[in-house]
Amino acid sequence: MDQTHPDDIELSLLDAARLLVSDTLSLRDAEVLLADDIQRGKLQANVMRWGTEQWDGRQLPGNINRLETRIRRSALDAWRNAHPEPLQPIVFPRC
Repeated sequence: MDQTHPDDIELSLLDAARLLVSDTLSLRDAEVLLADDIQRGKLQANVMRWGTEQWDGRQLPGNINRLETRIRRSALDAWRNAHPEPLQPIVFPRC
């Protein structure tokens, strides 16, 4: 019998983003927000990156693979508790 504690569950970046979707935050915006904070060291994750020739759909910051990057539920909950409500999309300056 598996005695895994819910806080020890690992989610893909995509699954973690799905938990954040709201009226003000789309799935894509949630993915970008998570990937950006992973890149900045604000959210712990086991990161898998795409090679530039392997991109699958729209690119995330740091070429992070949204399906294979893993985030512990406890790390996601701690990150979420550190952010004000409601989460807002990141607006990157255009070059």
